[in-house]
Amino acid sequence: MSKVCVRSIGVSLDGFSAGPGQDLEHPLGIGGEKLFEWFFKTRTFCAMHGKPGGDASSADDRFAQQGFENIGAWIIGRNMFGPVRGPWLDESWRGWWGEEPPYHVPVFVLTHHARPTLEMQGGTTFHFVTDGIESALKQAQAAAAGKDVRIGGGVSTVRQYLSAGLVDEVHLAVAPVFLGRGENLLTGMDLPGMGFKVTEHVATDACTHVVLHKAE
Repeated sequence: MSKVCVRSIGVSLDGFSAGPGQDLEHPLGIGGEKLFEWFFKTRTFCAMHGKPGGDASSADDRFAQQGFENIGAWIIGRNMFGPVRGPWLDESWRGWWGEEPPYHVPVFVLTHHARPTLEMQGGTTFHFVTDGIESALKQAQAAAAGKDVRIGGGVSTVRQYLSAGLVDEVHLAVAPVFLGRGENLLTGMDLPGMGFKVTEHVATDACTHVVLHKAE
């Protein structure tokens, strides 16, 4: 049965999943890269970017791989697609990832401003959705054709889907760092009240992986 998943989202010890001041120099916000050091060192990350090496033996790499298993479509917020704000003055911005993004499936981008569908190399197609999270999910599930839909972020997007009760599975990678400021993921979120229970937790040198599933 297909699921709606949040996977591989980094969280600091003080609850932030992105640093402040996202821009071209700081795609994850200032300090936000600290939340993903566990991911950057994995074989999965290196392979995604066409680089050799990376650790393939750790639990970090296992969780990184699982983040992409059985994913038929993604949903991301506009901030995750890029730093451009407001109306699309032109269509020169094509994402952070170059001409071959790492998704290789349809990606639905939440935005208030319409833009034509953008086809990229490697099977990634960006669809820009202006009529809300439920519409984006309906379109993503249709495109996924029975596979899972991954809610890729950023923080606001994940919070919206959690608050609406539309997420079945969450994987948090809790990094041993404090950010102090930025975008907080779980403030005001009653995960037990939403029906989530911890089903797995694994500590590595880089983070603690915590997996939650919604009780059926």
